[in-house]
Amino acid sequence: MIEVDWEGNILWKWSISEHFDELGFDEAAKNVLFRDPNMRSSDGGVGDYLHVNCMSYLGPNKWFDQGDQRFKPDNIIFDCREANILAILDKETGKIVWRIGPDFNATPELKKLGWIIGQHHFHMIPKGLPGEGNLMVFDNGGWGGYGTPNPSSAIGTKNALRDYSRVLEFNPVTLEVVWKLTPKELGHAIPTDASKFYSPYVSSVQRLPNGNTLVTEGSDGRLIEVTPDHEIVWEWISPYYTHNEKGPKNNMIYRAYRYPYSYVPQEPTPVETPIERIDNVTYRVPGAGAFGAKKWLMFWELCLIMKMWRSVWRRMTRRTSQRERRSLRWTPSSSSRSQRPAGMRMC
Repeated sequence: MIEVDWEGNILWKWSISEHFDELGFDEAAKNVLFRDPNMRSSDGGVGDYLHVNCMSYLGPNKWFDQGDQRFKPDNIIFDCREANILAILDKETGKIVWRIGPDFNATPELKKLGWIIGQHHFHMIPKGLPGEGNLMVFDNGGWGGYGTPNPSSAIGTKNALRDYSRVLEFNPVTLEVVWKLTPKELGHAIPTDASKFYSPYVSSVQRLPNGNTLVTEGSDGRLIEVTPDHEIVWEWISPYYTHNEKGPKNNMIYRAYRYPYSYVPQEPTPVETPIERIDNVTYRVPGAGAFGAKKWLMFWELCLIMKMWRSVWRRMTRRTSQRERRSLRWTPSSSSRSQRPAGMRMC
């Protein structure tokens, strides 16, 4: 990590590899990392064993105001996506002063919080917003971590797996979950429909001034605004896909923010048009058939079915008659014609 001024001068820097012993890896994880520190050929052959994907200043917060020195406003909060580590470092000393992961079975509090896997956008909710001082993270799920091999991890890399995502808001002191969003809160069954809220990479979460939460389900290019009661009140899916000629295309969004109009003062303030809630029972797509058309459609479908069955019945009746005629047909043997039944004519 580096901090630079507008002229590009380095004002502060910190290397996480110099603090390896503070990351909490057990012997099994160290063994795996020695053999394969998550080598990436696409990056020129480097070991991306942590993949720090976010960092930010804590900013003013109630915990520091109450005397907790771990939460100095200038301290830096960050996470390691590949190692399932979330931490805060003291900018003055360079020491990690708060950390959860990589082992979420280490304490009863962590077990209750649950495994955070492959996370993104770990941050503290800023002062002035609902939930200020709590920590928020988009817990991707997917894969991450190092440790003892298991059926899903032959050598112990990416040894924690989950096929759905979570958004967590929790108290940094007690680790109690204050609010969460999972497939269950969105009305999807786990595990059968869990993938309906799932982004195994990228993604983010932002608490809004009205108490709602803006969620970036990044791998699907989907943005949703969710109320504290888990109701989706706004949704947008990016129609913009990559232009690569080969390979799979995607509409992923790394991170999205809602910002006030005053953020760009040179632009005129747009006129907001309220959108009434759609009644799914009576709503008709423009250009669709009028109400009642479904009844006529069902009538014509019934007529078509009857016509098909009539045709099938005729074919079956015709085949039965042919079989009956064949059973009455008699062919005389070459040895004797006296066996012909009385009154039966030669065919």
